[in-house]
Amino acid sequence: MRHITRRHATGLIASLLPSAAAAQTAPLRRVVAPGADDVWTIPNREKINAGTVTVITAPAGGATSIFGSDLARVLDDDQNGLRVLPVLGKGPVRNVIDILYLKTIDMGAVTAEVPEFYRLQYGITDISSRLRYIAKLYNNEVHLVAKTNIKSIFDLEGKHITAQTDVGYYSAKVIFARLGINATFDYRTDDGKAVQNIADGKTDAYVTSTGKVFSLLRNVKNEDRSLHLVTVPYDRRLRDMYLPTTLTSEDYPNLLPPGEQIDTVATSVLLAVFNWPANTERYARVAKFVNAFFSKIDEFQKPPRHPKWRESSIGIVVPGWTRFKAAQDWLDANNARNLTQGDFVQFMERTGKSNVAPEEKDRLYREFLEWSRKRVQ
Repeated sequence: MRHITRRHATGLIASLLPSAAAAQTAPLRRVVAPGADDVWTIPNREKINAGTVTVITAPAGGATSIFGSDLARVLDDDQNGLRVLPVLGKGPVRNVIDILYLKTIDMGAVTAEVPEFYRLQYGITDISSRLRYIAKLYNNEVHLVAKTNIKSIFDLEGKHITAQTDVGYYSAKVIFARLGINATFDYRTDDGKAVQNIADGKTDAYVTSTGKVFSLLRNVKNEDRSLHLVTVPYDRRLRDMYLPTTLTSEDYPNLLPPGEQIDTVATSVLLAVFNWPANTERYARVAKFVNAFFSKIDEFQKPPRHPKWRESSIGIVVPGWTRFKAAQDWLDANNARNLTQGDFVQFMERTGKSNVAPEEKDRLYREFLEWSRKRVQ
C-alpha cells in the first residue's frame, strides 16, 4: 500500500475541491427555508429596516386594503431583502397628508383627482409637485344614491348631500365644481347613517367613490324602492379626469330594477409616493420596491388576487401627475411605452369600436388595459 505523505494528502484534497474559476461559474445552490424544528435566527435590524417599505391603504374591508395585502404577499422576498408593510389609513384625502408628513410612510393609495380637490378645498395649487405616482391600481366607481324623484346629478342643484371625507367627498367636490352644480355637503356623517338620512328626509343624496360592488349599498333594504342609483353622465367637462362606466341591477338589485343600468364615472386609484430626490436612501428603497412590483405585475392578475387588479396598469399616463423617476426608468429600460388617452382612442379605432354607446366604454377600457399590458410587459 502506497504511503501518503502530508504533502501528498494536501495535494489530493486540493484536487478534489473545485477551482476558484469553477466555483464562480457553478450554479448556486437553492436556499432552503428553515424547518419547524430548526433554530431560527432573528434578522439583522439594519438589514430589515433597509429593505422594508410601508404602503398606507384605507380602512379594512375595501379593495384598497386588500391591494396592500396582495402587494405584501406577492413581493415579500427575504433573500433579496424586500418587505412590504401595509398600513391601514383613512383614505385618499388624508393619505396624501400621511405620505407628505409621516416619517414612517413611504407610499400610499390616492385618487387621480386629489390634487384638484386640494386646490378647491385647501387652496393649495401645487400639491402634486410634492408627489409622484408609481402606477394605476384600479378604478373607483362614483355611486350617487337619492330618492327616485332625482333623475340625474343635475337635479341636485341647491340640495343637501352626504359625502364622507375619504369615501367620496373628494370626487363629489371636483365633479360638482366642474359641472357647475351648487350643493351643500355634509362630509362628517358616518357612511352607515348616510343612506338612512335620505330615507328620513335629512339629506337629499349620498355620494361615494369606491370599487363596485360596495357592500354597504348592496345591503340597503330599500323595500319600498324609494331609493335608487342616479346617473352621472360622461360630460365633456369630466373627460380628462374620469372614465365612463356603468352600475347595473346585477351589481345592486336593491337599487335598480331588473335589467336596468345607469351611467356613471370612475376615478383612477393610484399608488403615490413622496417626490424623493434620486440620491436619497428613501428613494433607493422605493426604487427597489418598484423594480420588484413592475417585474411581477402579471402575478397580480391571477387568482386569488383581488379581481380589480385587472384594471391596473403600470404604463398609463395620468393627467396632472408626474411619474416617479424609478418607475419611468424601469419602463424605459424595458422598452415600455407610456400609454395615454390617445392610445385608448387608437385602440378603439383599430378594433372598429370607435362609435359604440357610452355604456360600452367601461368594458372596452378593460380590454384596452389588457391589450396595453401585453405591450408594456
